[in-house]
Amino acid sequence: MSCRNALAAFLASPSAAGWRDLPVFAEGAEAARACAAADAERAAGHIVAPAPERIFAALTLTPLDAVRVVVLGQDPYPTPGHANGLAFSYAGPPPLPRSLTNIYKERTADLGQAPPADGDLAGWAKQGVLLLNTALTVREGASKAGSHLSLGWGKVTDAVIAAVSRERAHAVFLLWGAPAQAKRPLIDESRHLVIASAHPSPLSARRGFFGSKPFSRANAWLEAQGERPVDW
Repeated sequence: MSCRNALAAFLASPSAAGWRDLPVFAEGAEAARACAAADAERAAGHIVAPAPERIFAALTLTPLDAVRVVVLGQDPYPTPGHANGLAFSYAGPPPLPRSLTNIYKERTADLGQAPPADGDLAGWAKQGVLLLNTALTVREGASKAGSHLSLGWGKVTDAVIAAVSRERAHAVFLLWGAPAQAKRPLIDESRHLVIASAHPSPLSARRGFFGSKPFSRANAWLEAQGERPVDW
């Protein structure tokens, strides 16, 4: 399957309701062009992650009318076999990606919950947590993080973030890392809560991610708006 085929399948699915109306998903628009660029990378012999059928997993599992929290990262894991289309999620065998290990450490410190044995965050997505990266694909391999940030995905994810800000009444945006925080101007902070911190990567987690208490702060704000909390 190609990215372009995966895009067509996503747009034809019931889960795309709300998302498919965004101009970036129109025929030949930004999403199609980003997919064409990702497909060209594969055609040139590069391994692109995640697998095509998982590129739009975040939008598929969390329709626009269900979004309550947005967790925004940079791009998929470049380590072979790690990316699954949900930001920070991992469905493979141990060990877990180090960023996810740090997310679980902060969750334990924040909520007192023991870390789970697996890294699959689909349960969060099904509760309305949009696990979005600023780019939806990446080249696999060491030192390839950020390799697809210039393929055009930024315009797609900008439109997604702006749609959540515009269409949802109350949402929490967890902006982890500088690329995620650069999206802050897209968010109407008179209606939504933004919690910005360093990225959970081992390179930066101690510079503001640890101790940021994103899970309890998000739930407290949701409950104050009359919304149910997330079971993190």
